[in-house]
Amino acid sequence: MAAADRLPDGVVLVRAPNPSPLTLDGTNTYLVDGWVVDPGPDDPGHLDAVERAAGAGIEGIVITHDHPDHTAGAPELARRVGVQVSRPGGGRVGPFEVIATPGHSADHVTLLRGRVAFTGDTVLGTGSVFISPGEGSMADYLESLARLRAVELDAICPGHGPVVWEPAAKLDAYVEHRLLREGRIVDALARGARSEEELLEHVWSDVDLDGTPYLRVATGLTLKAHLQKLEAEGRLPPGFPPELVES
Repeated sequence: MAAADRLPDGVVLVRAPNPSPLTLDGTNTYLVDGWVVDPGPDDPGHLDAVERAAGAGIEGIVITHDHPDHTAGAPELARRVGVQVSRPGGGRVGPFEVIATPGHSADHVTLLRGRVAFTGDTVLGTGSVFISPGEGSMADYLESLARLRAVELDAICPGHGPVVWEPAAKLDAYVEHRLLREGRIVDALARGARSEEELLEHVWSDVDLDGTPYLRVATGLTLKAHLQKLEAEGRLPPGFPPELVES
């Protein structure tokens, strides 16, 4: 069995049938010590599969953040099994220590069980995380990555994609990736770039944005999230177009 196909001891995965560019091959629903992490979409077949996988029963339901691909099925699953849905902000819930990890969304948390972290959309199994300005925050996201990096982890169970078995390296790569993009933005600004098109052309020159319309929209929003961080830090040049920063 490939490392990416393995699961930490005591963890069961049920993947929802909702693949997309944002959800990769589907939302990961986990069962841990009788608890369901992120029930996923309100899909009867998926919820049936979660109930079957639970075997002895479900003691509680907990979500990492309130996005529909993670939570839409929570009310129906809770009704079926007669438990409450927990939306924690900190402390402990069931077998988990709750760590605040805003960035992808303001309400995002990571659930820690021993040395295994259930990271929702803060860390994915493959690819990078989408940070939308307004709802998300690039500054908060980088702080959340640093918070997770300080935790001794054996594995990350992400909201999408395979289990991450080298969590420290993954988190370091995530930070490096974001700071690389930020450095390119700062360089483009120093060269006089003042339009979205100029900035995207310089910063994402390694990506075929014209060939993938969805990617073009996503990178435009990611650029704005970076610009909002730079504005908050006082690092945008005088007279920078405010419409490129406003949510």
